[in-house]
Amino acid sequence: MSKVVVVYHSGYGHTQRMAQAVAQGANAELIAIDADGNLPDGGWETLDAADAIIMGSPTYMGSVSWQFKKFADASSKPWFSQQWKDKIAAGFTNSAGMNGDKLNTLNTLFTLAMQHGMIWVSQGLMPSNTKGAQRNDVNYLVSYSGAIAQSPSDAGANEMLPGDLETARLFGERVASVAAKFKG
Repeated sequence: MSKVVVVYHSGYGHTQRMAQAVAQGANAELIAIDADGNLPDGGWETLDAADAIIMGSPTYMGSVSWQFKKFADASSKPWFSQQWKDKIAAGFTNSAGMNGDKLNTLNTLFTLAMQHGMIWVSQGLMPSNTKGAQRNDVNYLVSYSGAIAQSPSDAGANEMLPGDLETARLFGERVASVAAKFKG
């Protein structure tokens, strides 16, 4: 069995709910980046010991939050020693807009993973893009690069759509499955 870790920042609780759904699907450990952009004690060691790292950040102003960026910049220490090379990587995000430039956030997470020499896992779900599709369907927002969700700016985290959370759960399941295949 592979060890999967979900490292994320959440400003208002939406990305945390997504992280919880991803972790549920992957049977993963959660590591929250705090409001100051720091990991809890033992966080770096947990990431170093992981077989797969799934990264999550809200999309703020078309990219990751500054707290996530601080974490990304601090990951230069494991980068220097190639600590995360050949680990499985994936990413997810949430924003208020239907688009909200979420792809740019996923690209930022992807680029971070590539800097570390990691192996990226895609969403792996077919889109819900027919005339009969409903907003609460799995992968309704149609992402291939990672899991995405949309939460209206005046909606609490408890109001996230079950379809977006199920998309996140299935994504976590896929990442764990790929990690297990790589571990052999």
